[in-house]
Amino acid sequence: MANNLNTTASGIKNRIIRFDDLVPCKTAFIDAKTPGSDKKGNFCLIGGGVAENPDQHVHIKIPHGFDIGAARQPKGCKNSHHSHDTEEVFFVHKGSWKFTWGHDGGDGEAVLGEGDTISIPTHTFRGFENVGPDDGFLFATLGLYPDGTAGHVTWAPYVFEEAKSYGLVLLEDGRLIDTTGGEIVPEGAKEISPMSSGELQEYQVLSVDDMMNCVLQDKDLSSAPTGGLTSIEGIHEYAVVGAANDKERIAAGKMGWSHSFQQRRLRMDAGAKTPEHSRAEEEVLFVHRGSLQVTTPQHSFTLNQGDLFTVPVGVERVFENVSDAVADLIVVRGGSAPEAATIC
Repeated sequence: MANNLNTTASGIKNRIIRFDDLVPCKTAFIDAKTPGSDKKGNFCLIGGGVAENPDQHVHIKIPHGFDIGAARQPKGCKNSHHSHDTEEVFFVHKGSWKFTWGHDGGDGEAVLGEGDTISIPTHTFRGFENVGPDDGFLFATLGLYPDGTAGHVTWAPYVFEEAKSYGLVLLEDGRLIDTTGGEIVPEGAKEISPMSSGELQEYQVLSVDDMMNCVLQDKDLSSAPTGGLTSIEGIHEYAVVGAANDKERIAAGKMGWSHSFQQRRLRMDAGAKTPEHSRAEEEVLFVHRGSLQVTTPQHSFTLNQGDLFTVPVGVERVFENVSDAVADLIVVRGGSAPEAATIC
């Protein structure tokens, strides 16, 4: 049985995020007013991620051992170059996105389309731009420090220069101050200083081939290792991110180094259904295409394209594709080696 306290019907409903109900923050980061970057929307779906604005809405605050975020950007909108100390994995849900790396974006670039996944190595400056004709949407999974935090973003020097001209100042404690909005730097607080050229040289320099080893394209998914729920008729669970896991009888994904979470791709044919089962870790489902009926002892509901549900530890669940089309989902499970499903 579940050991999570929030497993009433209302508790289950509070773990569902509908795509149409997402609450963005337009001023989450220091580049929020820089032309070309000023129209992006940042989402904290599970956990606070690395958002610098304390007013950022967090949809689900329950600790998972990883955070889930998202970005929505119109055509031509950029996310300025920055680095993380923990893992950052992007899945392209909508649109076409150009990723560039290096502190000025000059080390290389790659364009990813819908269904593609990229796990950007730590201590690597990265930026991304929606190069498609319509609004694009990125689903992101963030690794955490042992204390359960995602740390802070490290920005390339040019980002500070551009931001300051629009009145935005970033403090060493991660707070973002908008001086044009009447905010003042608190007494005793220190602004972050841009990195020196010597400090920049300590960051990774990756070739295009290096970075493409961190990408699994949608067209190559069928050749990825399978395991987990794959033994069930009409279901295919593919390894994408994370090391080999004997417990789930699945080999390493293409991005097979340890991430402190496992990210899979789950495809269910029309009519496919899992047996009732439970898990020892948090499990997050995000619907990329199609729909999925989810049944728990507390609540039964349908997830549609762009919806997210995080299943409490130990709660029995049944997944069924009651539509005529394939259901295509992203699945994130906590830990480097999650336990296999327990069939009820």
